Amino acid sequence: MLTAEQGTYVDIADVRTFYVKLGEGPALVLIHSSLPGACALVDWACNFEYLAEAGFTVYGFDQPGYGRSSEAPEPSIEYLVAHALGFVNAMELDSYAVMGASHGAYVAARLAVEDARAERLLVVAPGTLAPPGSAAAEAMARQDVERVRSYTPSPENAFAVTMHTLYDKARMTADVIRERYLMSVQQRAEAAAHVEVPSATAQKTGARINVPSLILWGAQDDRAAVERSLLLLEAIPGAELHVFDHCGHWVQWDQADRFNQIVKDFLLRA
Repeated sequence: MLTAEQGTYVDIADVRTFYVKLGEGPALVLIHSSLPGACALVDWACNFEYLAEAGFTVYGFDQPGYGRSSEAPEPSIEYLVAHALGFVNAMELDSYAVMGASHGAYVAARLAVEDARAERLLVVAPGTLAPPGSAAAEAMARQDVERVRSYTPSPENAFAVTMHTLYDKARMTADVIRERYLMSVQQRAEAAAHVEVPSATAQKTGARINVPSLILWGAQDDRAAVERSLLLLEAIPGAELHVFDHCGHWVQWDQADRFNQIVKDFLLRA
């Protein structure tokens, strides 16, 4: 796992933004989730080094109010999108692929729609982007929002949140849980306001995506029901879908080896 010492900061508007840059090659921008304690170093710990060694310049940043970045002066989903675009501008990227996890998938999708430099899109367990699905799937999504909103920082709660994202609990380490707890202590109160994206807004975004897109979902995801993956596949023109068995919400952790290979192959495809 990378450490904070391997990162640095850049000022994007009013936000002091922590980020990590690793590798050389075509640019890949990673956008983390909105779960308690979410940050680039934790969310993408199993992927940074592999993708950098595979020939990409990998950028991962902490969104406003998360991790080591300062808070957003305007806590809203629109501010997160503008901040992500500001990060791309600050890195002076002429072209890039963008991958977002969970709530970060919506931000990534907005970049794919609104920024001509975004050439490929990858969305991981994108519950905030997918159509709502059945009544059971909607209930699951509502429960997830309430779980995030009711979180209070403690080692025990950080452990519970982390375990709930995984199918293979044995993959988690004490160091990662501790980092997640520490990041959740620092996480600004308004960060929870970023969680919800109106369903109609999300569906309009999906229909407007016109770059090569890959959807990655866990079959045992109990935060975002896997049935919604097929609805999203229908919503994004020309998209591809890969569903991983024995896999929860944190696809990039639960099935890291297969995930990394599939991501690499998609990015390298002509």
